Amino acid sequence: MSLIGKKFPSITVNATDKSGKSFQLNVLDAVLSEKKKAIVFWYPKNFTSVCSSEMHAFEEAHGEFIKRNTLVFGASCYSVEQHSEWLSANRDTGGISGVQFPILSDTDRELAMALDILDNSSESHEIQKSSGVTFRATYLIDETGTVFHESVNHMPVGRNIAEFIRLIDAWSHVNTHGEACLANWNVA
Repeated sequence: MSLIGKKFPSITVNATDKSGKSFQLNVLDAVLSEKKKAIVFWYPKNFTSVCSSEMHAFEEAHGEFIKRNTLVFGASCYSVEQHSEWLSANRDTGGISGVQFPILSDTDRELAMALDILDNSSESHEIQKSSGVTFRATYLIDETGTVFHESVNHMPVGRNIAEFIRLIDAWSHVNTHGEACLANWNVA
């Protein structure tokens, strides 16, 4: 079920950042209170090669998102403690030390279920809820909390971060100029 044109779910989850401290975070509330766009990218597992590479790629592009008035949130079903361990581990050991943006910890999978992004290879809903991991889902949200882009990759397929920056630029262009953006559009 697509969320395009709908509000991102208003669900509060635990989160952490480079500080290692746990805090409550509701993406929709953050977007609305800060009057910013957001990218929320879900990944399946900490300490894996594709997930680590994506975390570093999003961090390398973090400044570009900030220039575009866009908050960045990573998200998975791992605990805050597991995220803190990953955030403090060096890159050469599969860690993501240096990542600045918050990582959501949806351990009860309430948000993942609302987004319908849990790997549903198990037939039992209870097994999915307790042990399921998410696909690589990405949501772009505008300043009103409305989803304007969503994509879902299977677990082994990494994302192209530059495409999300292009999509944010295109959405901003449409909203500023009222013009459609043709195929392969880029900021001139």
